[in-house]
Amino acid sequence: MNLARFALRHPWTVIVAVVAVVLGAWLGLQRMTRDIFPPLGIPTIYVAQPYGGMDPAQMEGYLTYRYEYHFLYIAGIEHVESKNIQGASIMKLQFHPGTDMSAALSETIAYVNRSRSFMPPGTPGAFVTRFDAGSVPVGNLVFSTENPTRTVGQMQDAALNMVRPLFATLPGVSAPPPFGGSARTILINVKPDRLRAYGLSPDDVVKAMTEANTMSPSGNLALPHSFPIVPTNAVVKNIQDLAAVPLKVTDKGAVFVRDIGEVSDGSDLLTSIAIVNGKRTVYMPVTKRSDASTLSVVELVKQNIPKFKAACPEDINVTFEFDQSPWIIRAIEDLVKEGILGACLTGLMVLIFLRDLRSVFIVVLNIPIALAAALLALWITGYTVNLMTLGGLALAVGILVDEATVEIENIHRRMKEGGGHSLRRIVLDASEETIGPRSLSMLCILAVFVPSFFMTGAAKALFLPLSLAVGFAMIASYLMSSTLVPILSIWWHKEPKKHTEHKPATQSALRWIFLPSLTTRHILVPAYLGGVIFAIGLFIPFLGTEIFPQIDAGQLQLRLRAPTATRLEITEQIATRVLTIVGEEAPTATSMGLVGVHAPNYPVNLIHQWNSGPEEAMLQVQLKPGSPPIAALREKLRARLAAEFPNVLFSFEPADIVSRVMALGSPTPIEVAVGGKDFAASRAHAETLRAKLSEIKELRDVQFSQTLDYPSVDVNIDRERAGLLGVKMSDATRSLVAATASSRFTVPNYYADPKTGQSMSLQVQVPQTLMKSLEDLRNLPVTATDKAPVPLRNIAKVSEGSTIGQYDRYNMVRTISITANLHGAPLGNVAKQVEKVIADNPAPTGTNVALRGQVPPMKELQSGLQTGLIIAIVTIFLLLVANFQSLRLAFIVLTTIPAALLGVVLALKLTGTTVNIQSFMGAIMAVGVAVANAILLVTFAHRAQLAGMTKRDAALESATTRLRPILMTSLAMIAGMIPMALAKSQTSPLAIATIGGLALATVATLLVLPAVYALLASKNAKEASLEPVE
Repeated sequence: MNLARFALRHPWTVIVAVVAVVLGAWLGLQRMTRDIFPPLGIPTIYVAQPYGGMDPAQMEGYLTYRYEYHFLYIAGIEHVESKNIQGASIMKLQFHPGTDMSAALSETIAYVNRSRSFMPPGTPGAFVTRFDAGSVPVGNLVFSTENPTRTVGQMQDAALNMVRPLFATLPGVSAPPPFGGSARTILINVKPDRLRAYGLSPDDVVKAMTEANTMSPSGNLALPHSFPIVPTNAVVKNIQDLAAVPLKVTDKGAVFVRDIGEVSDGSDLLTSIAIVNGKRTVYMPVTKRSDASTLSVVELVKQNIPKFKAACPEDINVTFEFDQSPWIIRAIEDLVKEGILGACLTGLMVLIFLRDLRSVFIVVLNIPIALAAALLALWITGYTVNLMTLGGLALAVGILVDEATVEIENIHRRMKEGGGHSLRRIVLDASEETIGPRSLSMLCILAVFVPSFFMTGAAKALFLPLSLAVGFAMIASYLMSSTLVPILSIWWHKEPKKHTEHKPATQSALRWIFLPSLTTRHILVPAYLGGVIFAIGLFIPFLGTEIFPQIDAGQLQLRLRAPTATRLEITEQIATRVLTIVGEEAPTATSMGLVGVHAPNYPVNLIHQWNSGPEEAMLQVQLKPGSPPIAALREKLRARLAAEFPNVLFSFEPADIVSRVMALGSPTPIEVAVGGKDFAASRAHAETLRAKLSEIKELRDVQFSQTLDYPSVDVNIDRERAGLLGVKMSDATRSLVAATASSRFTVPNYYADPKTGQSMSLQVQVPQTLMKSLEDLRNLPVTATDKAPVPLRNIAKVSEGSTIGQYDRYNMVRTISITANLHGAPLGNVAKQVEKVIADNPAPTGTNVALRGQVPPMKELQSGLQTGLIIAIVTIFLLLVANFQSLRLAFIVLTTIPAALLGVVLALKLTGTTVNIQSFMGAIMAVGVAVANAILLVTFAHRAQLAGMTKRDAALESATTRLRPILMTSLAMIAGMIPMALAKSQTSPLAIATIGGLALATVATLLVLPAVYALLASKNAKEASLEPVE
């Protein structure tokens, strides 16, 4: 069907369709979710396993090993990583792209349940959840108070039991327990000196509490007229009743709990401290699910803050801090502004060439309609408004002009020539003349995006939405230029009044532009092809590579690690001082930190933020506008912090939402993992590599990611002596746990608050403030059978030692990881240096070294994009052959591609831009548009040759007639890209690459391509049809 004829026959049908598309797009835009990136769909499952009091070796051997062994049976599993610290283990299950994650989650839960049958009795249940790079914090709910009597534990209880039930039910929100507090619990704090005085051990108190506070079912009594429940007070109603529990009865009287300690409603052992703007508090990360919209989640949370406040006591305030939505809104608004400004510049460029406001309006009107159609199609296909789709639409602004400009320019040229035809005939003939090359140009531009359908993983998730945005807009533009443009041209233009005789190219004044290249074609063409390819090969090695362009969002995230086993309070002092230093170097809007490690009660929190011990802290800072650049600030802070805290390790991590998502789950861009069967050999080689990596000047914060030498107090019980004194190993360890941790790790005991129905642990412990030295531990009384408790020193040797503070594993092999940040160089360049260090220092037999972090996903992205570029060129070549029915003509068109690629390389080099996913997409786009322009010139040249011209004259004729439309479309597209290129945003590399590639490709198309045609085209053009002529 001829689109132009159909449109001219049914003009109002076309207008109605356009109005329907615009209304549908408006409706879709209201309902489409807005986010920073499309869902990445990274196939990851986390398993968090707590077991309070277990040391790292026990967590690894008794729990993690069993899980990992079974997880490797799951279909589609790629690898299993784990981290094991005291009291908790986190396992990350990474699956191959395309895995059915619903089935994988079901299998994971089944194997978790199976694994538990091989674990020690009393092992708590594991927490299993899907959590990937798209599940990032979009803000924090912060709880604060001005009431000096309000404790952090009370704010923790309000956050956990009053606000979290309201918060967790919001759509798209993942609600971990609060950070920074300890769980509410009933404490029996015993005093070691009183125990010794009364001849008791901590285990005696634990046993007494278990017997005095026992959960018992309630029966019923069949009375004549009723059937009442018969509850007992086996579980106390008032916790102070526990103080009256007798522990020992002697001739001198009974010893009660109140005699050796006190009972209180308090909080569990403090393992972490949250600080917000210098004050202790608690907060909850607002983490969106990977498929949820950031803006929707943030808006919902803000709307519900009054409900959260109402649920808390009056003196507790709830605020939303570190809001990531303004940055996203600003990024989206900037792209929209750049697109509008680009459209205006595009219209201005068309006006300069055509000098006709009505024609300019027709061309520019094509842009919003095509964009509206693209938005409607994206909504129908289930895509969101994000940086990738908006980047595609902004990129399409320049390309959309191509179709309409070619059409309107050809109508103008035909109107100028006149030929005695009516305006309707002129418009129809002009449309039919260009519909062939325009459709081929559209298909070639679409072809460069076809490979996105064959990519996998994050590359596909990022590239496909942009491809579809451009593709939908291009198809809409083609349909509009074939239907709406002819209609408006007839309605808005007047009948041509004068006829201008068309001059042949040999008489045109423009011939002098092209004659030199045509005359020297035998030298020019080989020199062009050879020189361009040589220049590409020369400059490409000097271009940096990375996943995504770096941005400055005015946010810092800093991990500090004090000397191992530093007390929590001391780490807090260091963290507070570090935040003060940051505030002195740059104006700070908000600061937040988590000091220490999450309690075993809340293992899922370790998925949201990993800290391995009391010596670690994670600090976040939101800077005020006008602060110094983040990169320079980091360097200044590194120098100052190293001078003030020489024994503290610091490492900067992704802070803003874009950096976190693009980090793809890695805290640092460089990670070198050393693993093997012999942990000592792995460690020795890791030490060597760390020393060598520290010599690379572009690396910063080079350090081990886990604690290797953690101080310990080793208690070696003499089993023979213990047996002679009537002490069982189980009695000794229970007393030891109660004195150094809590009885809840060995004997579960619970209490339910009658007022609220909330359950909590009831635990016996020796307060940490009363166990200050090894001598206190040696004097600890231990239960003996039928005898008085004996001091621990009589049955055990207590000495200082060291142990491994964290065991990391990769597919059941212990690993040691070296992490590092970058400064002053892109990821790809530094990765080569790191790979050289690894190659120059071969690992011993049985030890493996792997480069991880962001390097593997970067290589995967680059491989997918490079393969895609090759497939795109092959696809374009096949389309050209099918259209021209000639291998020669198809090859001639492709000779503009090297110029486009060289233009991209030069533009990136001159602007200091790296090769990343955005600039690579720009390069692919430049190739598509370059081919589209070349198609026009070659098509008209071939037609001229078929009409009887020599190939040299045909090339000259095509060049002179197509000079204006090619220049107009190219300059219009470049003008449309300039605002995006100058914006210094994430999409700037895309525009820079497109401008560079298109600029040089346009020069090659106009000056070199005619010479290539004159040199390589067949001497006698003929139709390729093999059909016999009757």
